[in-house]
This record gives sequence, structure tokens and C-alpha cells, in this order.
Amino acid sequence: MKGLKFVVLSLALLVCFDGSAKRKNKKKQKAETVKVDTCSVDTFSYALGMANTQGLKQYVTSRMNVDTAYFSKFMEGFNAVLSEEERKKQTAYNAGLQIRQQVEEQVIPGLNRRITDNDSVKVINRELFLEGFGKTLNGEKTDMSLQRAEEVSQKQMQYYYERNMERKYGKNRQAGEEFLKANAKKDSIQTLPSGVQYKVLKQGNGEIPTATSKVKVHYEGRLIDGTVFDSSYERKKPTSFACNQVIKGWTEALTHMPVGSKWEIYIPQKLGYGAREAGKIPPFSTLIFTVELLEIEK
Repeated sequence: MKGLKFVVLSLALLVCFDGSAKRKNKKKQKAETVKVDTCSVDTFSYALGMANTQGLKQYVTSRMNVDTAYFSKFMEGFNAVLSEEERKKQTAYNAGLQIRQQVEEQVIPGLNRRITDNDSVKVINRELFLEGFGKTLNGEKTDMSLQRAEEVSQKQMQYYYERNMERKYGKNRQAGEEFLKANAKKDSIQTLPSGVQYKVLKQGNGEIPTATSKVKVHYEGRLIDGTVFDSSYERKKPTSFACNQVIKGWTEALTHMPVGSKWEIYIPQKLGYGAREAGKIPPFSTLIFTVELLEIEK
């Protein structure tokens, strides 16, 4: 059984071992044949059974949560002689007990923690959760389809996630909105319909990529406080990707940008990573990129 350190006693320690033989000299001892069959099989079997209980009781109480006050019930189960059908029933019953315990002690508390970001606050109605869980598992009639249940659950969990992110990082969103509002008033700034802003540092005259075009660019990304979070210039190697395989703000800008251009692009958080944390980028961050479109790869 995993986690147990059973101690198998050396046969040389059994009570039936005759330790009276004397070693006369090293040469003779080396030539002697060691006697393995030191006791009867019955004695050996009984002793081996005893030896293999080492640590088991502690495992049963600490890892299997058996209350010592009810250890006699454990022994009833251990000593029970069941038919194959009875054993299958018992296995199913025990599995049900274990899953119920996991749901109550791990699943529900874990979901409450994700919803509230607080171990002491409970949102989920335990009884209704167990009712929906049990009926669905048993194939019974439910108040909604499984597909609908999944849709409701995902939408609501996303709401709770964004609410927690807003509480923690809402200041980032507010600061970004204020930055973009002020930035849009500058004469050098142009704004695309999506809300992406850009400033032309160098205007190219090449082809303009489509959303499915694969492009090669040099770039540097930073937060509105000037923190650089990524740079192909630092790596001294441009990068290639399809325009529709990056954040929406990048796709929007690149599909308006002629090859040979170098722009400074300002991306609202909703067209960046939104409520997600991406490496060095905190949730709800407005992003600034210096992007140099080198070529469209054919």
C-alpha cells in the first residue's frame, strides 16, 4: 500500500532460529551453507503477517480518516468475507462516499475561493450544488440541460473572475483610459475605429498586410509608466507571425500599416490582454508598442 513502510523482519530474528551455532574460523564459515528453512511455513506466515502491519494503523487513521473510536468497524470490514457481487456493491458504495467527501471538502471550498478570492466567504448553495451534481451524475431529470448548465457556470465564473480582477487591478484600467483620452488630443496621434491609437514615426510605401498575412517585425512593448516588458530589439532578432495570431490591437494596427513603416501604437486594455495577467503585464493594462514592419513573408 502506497505510503506505508512495511518492515519485513529478517528470518534470522524469528523465535525458532537456532543461534547457538558457533563460528570457529573465517575459512570454515565461508565454506558453510546457510540454512534458509529456519522454521515452519506456518510460523513464518504468522510472523510475516504481524511484521507487515507496521505503520498501517497510523496510515488508516491519518490518511484514510478512520476515527480511532471506530477502529472496530474497520476491523469488521477487514474481516468480512464477501461474495463477488457483494464486493462490487461495496466498492461502488465506497467510491460514492469518497467522491462525496471530495466534493464537500475540496470542490465546493475551492470554487468558493475562486469566486470570492477569500477562504472565509461562501457563495455557493451547498444543497443545490449537491442536488444538481447528484441528479446529473445519476442521469435523472434536471431543471436545465447540461449544455445550458455549462454556459451559465462559465459565464458566471467569468463574471466573478473579472470582478475580482477589477477590485485588485481596476486602477490600471482607469489610468489607461485617462492616458488614452489625453493622448488622443495630441496632433500627432491618429485613432482607428477600434480605439487603437498610433503615431507615425516613419511612413513606408509598401504593401499593407491582411489579417492572414505573415509578417516580420521589430518591436518594443512597454506600459504607460515606461516599463519595458518585451523587445525584439533587445534580442537583436526580428520576429514573424500571422497578423491574426496576436492580440486584437496588433491585428488592427498591422492591417493599416504599409511595409517599411515604423509606428508607435497605443492599445486599449480591452484590445490587449484585458483582465488577464500576461508575464510582466498586469491585468487591465494599456499597452504601448513601437513597431517596425519589415516585410510580408510569402
